[in-house]
Amino acid sequence: QEQLIASGGGLVQAGGSLRLSCVAPGRTFRNSAVGWFRQSLGKEREFVAAISWSGPATTFADSEDGRFTISSDNGKNTVYLQMLRLKPEDTAVYFCATEAGGRASRADHDYTNWGQGTQVTVSS
Repeated sequence: QEQLIASGGGLVQAGGSLRLSCVAPGRTFRNSAVGWFRQSLGKEREFVAAISWSGPATTFADSEDGRFTISSDNGKNTVYLQMLRLKPEDTAVYFCATEAGGRASRADHDYTNWGQGTQVTVSS
């Protein structure tokens, strides 16, 4: 399995923005889908967004109100999650993961390879 590296997290005030990156060094996301999930303290992991590499088809969680955008850069083999107008409830560890069949699924059990996560903290 390829190593996934999620980065770009940090501390931001409410209303601010962050862009997360997910990269698989030395490998390609070709024919895969990449999903972003998040897990906050004491809560279950939840779906955020996903993109299929060959499409690209995207899906988003209903709760995001259009604040999040997912995109891919084929040349850099990187998937981005742009987050705008962040809220304190967006605070969580954000993980990226790959789905080998290329489906931008919302279900975490469809994803077989997970990165280490990046912490996003939104202060009020």
